[in-house]
Amino acid sequence: MAIIIILLFVIGYMSITLEHPLKLDKTVPALLMAAIMWAFLSFGFNNGWLSIIDGHNHVYNMNIGDAEANHEGFLENLMHHFGKTAEILIFLIGAMTIVEIIDLHRGFDVIKNRINTTNKVKLLWTLGLIAFFLSAIIDNLTTTIVLITLLRKLISKREQRIWYASLIVIAANAGGAWSPIGDVTTTMLWIDNKVSAIGLTEYVIAPAVLCFVVPFFIASKLKPFQGSTERKIFGINEESERLLSSKKILFVGLGAIVFVPIFKIITGLPPYVGMMFSLGFVWLFSEYVTPYENFNKNDKHLYSGHKALTKIEFSSILFFLGILMGVAALESMVFGQINGTDTGTLRYAAESLSNAVPNMDVVVILLGILSSVIDNVPLVAASMGMYSYEMDHPIWHFIAYSAGTGGSMLIIGSAAGVAAMGMEKIDFIWYLKRITWLAFAGFISGALCFIFIEHYIR
Repeated sequence: MAIIIILLFVIGYMSITLEHPLKLDKTVPALLMAAIMWAFLSFGFNNGWLSIIDGHNHVYNMNIGDAEANHEGFLENLMHHFGKTAEILIFLIGAMTIVEIIDLHRGFDVIKNRINTTNKVKLLWTLGLIAFFLSAIIDNLTTTIVLITLLRKLISKREQRIWYASLIVIAANAGGAWSPIGDVTTTMLWIDNKVSAIGLTEYVIAPAVLCFVVPFFIASKLKPFQGSTERKIFGINEESERLLSSKKILFVGLGAIVFVPIFKIITGLPPYVGMMFSLGFVWLFSEYVTPYENFNKNDKHLYSGHKALTKIEFSSILFFLGILMGVAALESMVFGQINGTDTGTLRYAAESLSNAVPNMDVVVILLGILSSVIDNVPLVAASMGMYSYEMDHPIWHFIAYSAGTGGSMLIIGSAAGVAAMGMEKIDFIWYLKRITWLAFAGFISGALCFIFIEHYIR
């Protein structure tokens, strides 16, 4: 009967990947999939289920033994997985709220207003560097949205703009891969103690830089980036200049997000606690900072944390809830035995994959390529359940790099890409013909760099 639960996951996952043809928000199948899978597990539609609380495996069967004890153990296991998922969701809500508070005060316009070049190559590298480093702080999706909004003020012709937008996606994904707060997948690995903030940065930043630099270097030689932009539309945004709080909120907000890993190192507490502190501090600061010289207190709600919360895309939060709990159900379900010991579906799949492809470097590279077709969140969530390497093992760093940057190879392969696709109406085939090879060149360059560091330097 285990095949039924696996089939439920496959159907749900296919519905998620076919979000646009079905015209159905991916949050819906994700939530339904997770709820139904756990329901089937509770009904005993399996030989048993696996509890991994505190790292100890306990196999239960709802149809054998003390039914009440089995049910209590089942609920305890469910709450264990929900708790791990909630840590990620609370962290993301906090980070999103801080970013929205910065945006309400036009903090990002401070960055936009400093760009004053019309040379296409200089503009390309300027936007790329901003995307690479900013995405490491506020995540790749938000960075892409901010910079494409800026692009519309810089370049009037869409035919030119989509080239820049596509390269921004590559830079933002590369930048998010070396930071524990730069991408949902790196945040997941960090919160689950697979990687440390220092370890991830130390070993992934060099491959990430190559992943960014190689395609940008090649692109700077291509015809679309030769010459100057037709006109200079870098006018200072008057409202952002009049906002006294723009610079203050920008530096306080970014500083608060960067402080989260430091908070974890100092206190040893989970990252979401540090994010709670940072959000509280930024919110408190925003309540007392004055946006205008003649500020009307009746307009205070326009710049408050309450307003920021209304702008958060909670459908994405619920999608992560559904997909992570669905993967947790697979992890909990007993599927077979390894060396005479019952094991969960994902661990069984990992052993089978390792037997088929014994070289883990090849496996992780394939995972990166696959992430351009399949959402990288469930891929990383599955890998976390499949493998039990110690913290900061090279495999976790390589997974962070591959899953974070591999999605750049297709416009639909990452959240940043999908955002760019929607904002600039970038055609899938156009991207495939003109950008995919650039993204692949960067991805494989970074991957080879990582392998070299792992085997000859580390």
